[in-house]
Amino acid sequence: MFLSFENLELRYEPFPIGIAKPAMDEATYKELVANFPSMDLFDDYAYMGKPGNKFVLSEKENPRVYNEFMKSNAIWRKFYEWVKSDAFVYGIMDMLREHHIDLGYTYISPSRRLTRRLKDLVKGRPSRQLPPLKSRFEFSALPADGGNLTPHTDAPTKIVTLIVSMAEEGEWNPAFGGGTDVNRPRDTRYMYNYYNELASFEDMEVLHTYPFQPNQVIVFVKTFNSWHSVRPMTGTGSKHLRKTLTINIEPS
Repeated sequence: MFLSFENLELRYEPFPIGIAKPAMDEATYKELVANFPSMDLFDDYAYMGKPGNKFVLSEKENPRVYNEFMKSNAIWRKFYEWVKSDAFVYGIMDMLREHHIDLGYTYISPSRRLTRRLKDLVKGRPSRQLPPLKSRFEFSALPADGGNLTPHTDAPTKIVTLIVSMAEEGEWNPAFGGGTDVNRPRDTRYMYNYYNELASFEDMEVLHTYPFQPNQVIVFVKTFNSWHSVRPMTGTGSKHLRKTLTINIEPS
């Protein structure tokens, strides 16, 4: 198991979000950081027509390069296989349930799932099963010079998101910013945002900021009001990058 939630500290308002630190044992974390993909493999949000100032390498945006990297790097391939496993995905559901956040998902084997589906068909009733879950992840990098993610609530297909920092101790200057903000709309008409319309930073009141620090994982549940963002960073002229790993759990 790579990630640990033993020290998870959760808040429940305005949506469930929390942080665990340390996220991993120190040796594993350092090995993953040292093997973080080269920036020449990343795509730029600006060229992808997406809002924000961000570079990304993922199985969704650039699958060929992403898959080639995974095949060539032993430690990240091992991490990939773990994140893709049912043990990881449903382990997150179990962990949240232990913290009084029951999203209704428990592991059901494929054979048992099929048996339930057949019973529902025989009885002429719609299936009452929630869809099986899967995970995917992306490597992200925001430039210290102006990098940002505008306020959003995440796509409705997402159920849980995890953000793992990827920085060596002392590598990041906290004065640049880079923290993950928990937001609340100043105008209550914009509280409900299940379908992930974007907002401006001026539209939001910042309720809490999780600073960007090494070896931590932020976990939150996608809701109608899970507004979060990274405000424009202030490292003018700096070449430093806020590197993270973003893991999404969603229906299969």
